[in-house]
Amino acid sequence: MTPGGAGVAQRHPDPADVLARHLRARATEFLRALRLNRGAATPEDSAEAARALRRAARRISAGLYTFQPALDPAWSQRLGPELAWVSGTLSQEDACTTRLTRLQDALHHLSGPAAPTPPSARRSMPSTSGVPLPADTTPPEAPRPAASVSGTPAPARATGALPAAPRRAPTATATVPAPDGRRAVAPRPEGGSGAAPGRVPLAVGAAKAAALLERQLTLARTRAHSAALQALGSARFHAVADQVAVLASEVPLAGRAANLELWPLAEAARERLVDAVAALPLVTAGSPYNAEALVHGLSPDPAPHPQDAPWHQVRLLLRLHRYAQEVLDPAAGGDPRLRAAGEALDRHRDAAEAAAAAAQAARTPRIAPATAYALGVLHAGQRHEVEAARYAFQRAWQQPHADTT
Repeated sequence: MTPGGAGVAQRHPDPADVLARHLRARATEFLRALRLNRGAATPEDSAEAARALRRAARRISAGLYTFQPALDPAWSQRLGPELAWVSGTLSQEDACTTRLTRLQDALHHLSGPAAPTPPSARRSMPSTSGVPLPADTTPPEAPRPAASVSGTPAPARATGALPAAPRRAPTATATVPAPDGRRAVAPRPEGGSGAAPGRVPLAVGAAKAAALLERQLTLARTRAHSAALQALGSARFHAVADQVAVLASEVPLAGRAANLELWPLAEAARERLVDAVAALPLVTAGSPYNAEALVHGLSPDPAPHPQDAPWHQVRLLLRLHRYAQEVLDPAAGGDPRLRAAGEALDRHRDAAEAAAAAAQAARTPRIAPATAYALGVLHAGQRHEVEAARYAFQRAWQQPHADTT
């Protein structure tokens, strides 16, 4: 009887102990990430530590929200919003970086695939400071600067300065923003220094659109970085860290937690998700193209797209559902159906935010028509990405559950 009783105890652990162990483990991850952030030697280490802080903060906050009846109400209602503030503040810098990279890639994709450069053209390409230039950088009738004996280009005045128009040929000298904020020379077809495979130099409108997006999103990223540093050094964050340190050793449970089952609370989170998904226009999302999504695209109102809010809410509820499943069963987070649905909603969020950034840039006063056109095409492309993500979510959500035979 004793072995059998021990087996039953192992299969049915105390619910309060399961929740407490989960929260203590997440609190330990939060404190470990905080130590890594304070001792980071490089920006990459600091960024990775910030992501770990966000992950731990999200899971603790989700646990406090979903399983609130099992926890001390005053404590959980005070700490949960503070952890959401930490996660939201630390996510802004990464969001700006992702948005800028996504829009850059889209501009290059819209510019078409890179065409192979003929070998004869490669041989005719002079070098400026060791960086090869395309053969069509200067029109044939314009003189090129002569190179010195040492191979270093001579000053333009020694051979006659180039006229202003040829020196500003847009397809060769325009620069595009790099994801890390540095300016990089537009990729060359021949794959030389600084080139990226499969890309071509941007045309006039696209290059100016890229420069405008770089200025706006780099400024937003800098502000987000400053806000994150300020938040991490604030008394508010220190108070949150102190509460998480207490949580790592002791979880304030409610008096009735010992007699409270966790699975009904997790089931309530699932039902909220199912109800929110049922309210989505999945019939419209069943088609990969939705013309209604472009109606509010470039309107003067900078408010978020009216179709996006329900999908963003489903993304949050799906995350709460996944995190609740992880409390009951740590392996439940690997459900391929939920993972595919979550990835589709992440793409939906990224594309919607990128489209909003393109629309905001298009509202800049006194921009050239070619720039406005490029931003409009970019916005339309991102809205189509939104629709594709909704279609992917609809396909993933209708797949059978992992435990269905």
